Amino acid sequence: MVLEVTLTTVFIAALITALTTGLGALPLAISKKIDQKWLSIGAAIAAGLMLAASHSLIQEGLAKQEWLTLAGMVSGLVLVYLAYRWIENQGSPDVSELKGADAKKALLIVGVMTAHSFAEGIGVGVSYGGSRDLGVFITAAIAVHNIPEGLAIALILVPRGMSVTKAAGWSVFSSLPQPLMAIPAYLFVSTFKPMLPFGLGLAAGAMIWMVFAELLPDANKKLEPASVGVVIVLAFLGMMAFQLAIH
Repeated sequence: MVLEVTLTTVFIAALITALTTGLGALPLAISKKIDQKWLSIGAAIAAGLMLAASHSLIQEGLAKQEWLTLAGMVSGLVLVYLAYRWIENQGSPDVSELKGADAKKALLIVGVMTAHSFAEGIGVGVSYGGSRDLGVFITAAIAVHNIPEGLAIALILVPRGMSVTKAAGWSVFSSLPQPLMAIPAYLFVSTFKPMLPFGLGLAAGAMIWMVFAELLPDANKKLEPASVGVVIVLAFLGMMAFQLAIH
């Protein structure tokens, strides 16, 4: 018996992918106090994870439409830079327990990962528009893929003083566009499908900027450059191996 794909099916599937992002914060529940050196290590790991995720997004986008993907990357760079300047001009916002520079960094990484989630939500909706089996496969892949992305967010938030529970909440929040975008993408597959390469490129461009403008400077504060390179490459390889395993 083949179950019919309904709007409820698509929404629940996309909601599951969003909720799994919060699981990434669980490894940080082990230690309550984190040394400043681990702040640098966490930034380096997050950089490697985000570079690997960006690589996958670009690869997928280029396979669909090369120039639209590149246009999306440029747009992502421009948007994240403008967002950074806007946050800088707002003074020192508070984000939960975080204040000042820590709060700004939290806003940036959550914002960048939220932009990433729009493309993933479209991907879920479009896949269910193709077939139920394809939709289930894409949902499972994105759900598992979201766990290390949640870890990347938590590695920035928890060492700066945010509780693991709240970091998990922010991780889930960053993925909420997935269920929100999956429904219209499923209803209007022919309209949303051509937009997917642009969305993938936009998310990748924003994440790559975040790596080099925010995470690498943090990683270099307490680690030698050679050690930073080792951690980033290992995190990158780990994420790539993970993605190959789930595909």
